[in-house]
Amino acid sequence: MTPLDVQREAMLCSGHAACPGCIDALTARHVLATMGPDTMAVIPPSCMAVIAGPQPMSSLRIPVYQPTLESSAAAASGLRRALNATGRRDTQVLVLAGDGGTYDIGFQCLSSAAERNEDMLYVCLDNEGYMNTGAQKSSSTPHYARTGSTPAGKTSRKKNLVEIMAAHGVPYVATASASHLPDLVRKVEKAKAIRGMRFMSVLIPCLDGWGLPDDAGLKAARYAVECGAFPLVEVEDGTRWTLNVDTRTRPVAEYLSLQARYRGLADDEVAALQAEVDAAWDQLLARSRARGGAGAGEPR
Repeated sequence: MTPLDVQREAMLCSGHAACPGCIDALTARHVLATMGPDTMAVIPPSCMAVIAGPQPMSSLRIPVYQPTLESSAAAASGLRRALNATGRRDTQVLVLAGDGGTYDIGFQCLSSAAERNEDMLYVCLDNEGYMNTGAQKSSSTPHYARTGSTPAGKTSRKKNLVEIMAAHGVPYVATASASHLPDLVRKVEKAKAIRGMRFMSVLIPCLDGWGLPDDAGLKAARYAVECGAFPLVEVEDGTRWTLNVDTRTRPVAEYLSLQARYRGLADDEVAALQAEVDAAWDQLLARSRARGGAGAGEPR
């Protein structure tokens, strides 16, 4: 592995309220450092809002606005226009939202902002559930995962928000993971240089909600990429797909075995999840190869 040498000023202060070993904080640290000080953050109710702290306090070294759970993209749109009206067009507007406020409650505002091609970077910190209110399921929760509201396992698949956002034809859509930090930083840098709507979904294994030891968050994140359950992709202008890691090195069962939320799965359920991942992977690989993008920008 190549060490990642981050020379930028830290934008996330120590002493924040994240859980020990939280991947949310690690991800936010690198996203914020890459975006830099000329940035304003919009953070709805979420784990990230807890980490940022109650207003007027903040663990971020940039201005933070905390709107209602459903209105992040609308609030960011208004903030962007206010900055433009005062001549601050180079100041970045960054949304840091969870999957509950993105996939579910905030999706209407997000879709509307994408349709208007609002100039913001919207980062979904996807821990696949409503984790700071008891680990209930969201539409980002994967098939068969046990949560506070699906104790016998979720009966529906995870919503494919990457495809939905790409269908809006926005300039840039990507997935990323703290397990592949050079790829994460590269994508934030790329998004920062683009104008218009940019959307990134970053996998955040939740130690408590997924049933992981304090030191296993990055391992789970890496296994998710390596088995293909969370592929690293980029979509430009809704048409150009790039699969950044185009090989899989482990079965889905190894990823599932790390997590208490999948304990007790029957063999046929594990096989069904493997089949779902295989089908989605083949589709991504075909799209990427059709544009000559398979493996482009592969993280090292």
